[in-house]
Amino acid sequence: MRLTTQQQQQIKSTLQHFFGSGSEIRLFGSRVNDEAAGGDIDLYIEPELTEADQVVEAQLQALAELHQSLGNQKIDLVINRCSGFHLPIYDIAKQQGILL
Repeated sequence: MRLTTQQQQQIKSTLQHFFGSGSEIRLFGSRVNDEAAGGDIDLYIEPELTEADQVVEAQLQALAELHQSLGNQKIDLVINRCSGFHLPIYDIAKQQGILL
C-alpha cells in the first residue's frame, strides 16, 4: 500500500467523522500496488448515512478536509449507500481493496 500510516489514519478518521464511525472504508486502485507509481487515492465507502443529501454533504466536507490534510492529491470517493442501486466498481473495490 502506497500510503503512510499517518495518511491511512487521517483518511480513516476523516471519513468516519463525516460518514459515521461504522462506515466501511477501503483503499483500492493503483495505490494498493507497491510496485506502481503515482496515481490518485481511490477510496470506497459504505457509509452509515442513508439519506442522499447527508451523503453529498459528508462527501463535500470530507474531501475538503482530506485535501487540507493530505495536500494536493487527486482523491476519488466511491460511495455505496447499499440502496439497491449497484455498480460494477463496488465489486472491484470490495474484492481488490484494502480495508482501512
